[in-house]
Amino acid sequence: MIDLLSYACIGLGIGFWFWGTVPLIGHRSVLFKLHSLSVADTLGSMSIIFGLLLKIPSEWPLLVLGIISLAIWNTVLGYVLAYCSMREDEHE
Repeated sequence: MIDLLSYACIGLGIGFWFWGTVPLIGHRSVLFKLHSLSVADTLGSMSIIFGLLLKIPSEWPLLVLGIISLAIWNTVLGYVLAYCSMREDEHE
C-alpha cells in the first residue's frame, strides 16, 4: 500500500512538471509564464520528494530538508523576479 501511494505521489509530481510547461506555449506575459512554471515545478518536486520519503523513510532528514529548501528557495526567487520586473521609478 505504501509503495502504491509512493508511486502515486511521484506520478503526480511528474504530472505537475508537465502541467507547468503548458502555459509556456500561450500568449501571456513572461512573468505569468514564469509564475505558472515555478509553482508547478515546486509542487511537482515536493510531491516527488514526498513519494521518495514514503519509499525510503530512513533518509527522512535529507528529504525533509529538500522539501523545506524547495519551499524557501522558490518563494524567495519569486520575490526577486517580481522586484526585478518592476520599473525603475517603482523601486523606491
